Amino acid sequence: MLSEIHERGSLFLNTWTIVTIVLWVLIIAYAGWELLQYFKRKKAATSLDNETFKEDMRRAQIVDVREKDVFNSGHILGARNIPYSQLKQRSGELRNDQPIYLYEKKRTMSYRAALLLKKQGFANLYVLEDGYSGWDGKIKRKKHVN
Repeated sequence: MLSEIHERGSLFLNTWTIVTIVLWVLIIAYAGWELLQYFKRKKAATSLDNETFKEDMRRAQIVDVREKDVFNSGHILGARNIPYSQLKQRSGELRNDQPIYLYEKKRTMSYRAALLLKKQGFANLYVLEDGYSGWDGKIKRKKHVN
């Protein structure tokens, strides 16, 4: 009887050991996949600080990838709004022969947008380093109509 309880305990312990190992393998695989995606996004575009962005923005297409209501509350002067959620369908509005400057509140979605555009054959993609939240240049706000 005692040996039977011992065997069941060992089986239970072995089952939980296997489950734990499988979970750790899954966690490590997911972390590796996320790391790979991070480097793919970083490789898709070059980061620009505010000064470099300002210096060259007249020769580039400036695209705000935030949603329209957020764009209307304030955006970089001269930017056009193509939300990330619509970028795949609206990428035809962009020219491939000119640099594309992307930005949003921070920069995560900008890098995702750059990766998407790169897959569609666009080159010369740039991301505002600190995003709109770090922008110190001219901005435009839509006036509210009542």
